[in-house]
Amino acid sequence: MPELAVEGDPSVPVTEALVVDDVADEELLRDSFAKGRPVVVRASSAEAVKTALARPEVACVVVPQEHRDLLELDLTELTYG
Repeated sequence: MPELAVEGDPSVPVTEALVVDDVADEELLRDSFAKGRPVVVRASSAEAVKTALARPEVACVVVPQEHRDLLELDLTELTYG
């Protein structure tokens, strides 16, 4: 599963994943992760991508087609400056 993908990408199997719009419900994320269920987060900004990928439970972040430019983010730079 890729770290970052466009929503609908067939390489992101969302049928068995927990798909959420943000990472606010930490208990839900931890529970899903503990059960071996992948966590996929939707994001439409660089900050939302960064926040989602900072959570160890998150397997993948998906972005909408209209924000596919987010796939070009330098995740190292975004994270560490």
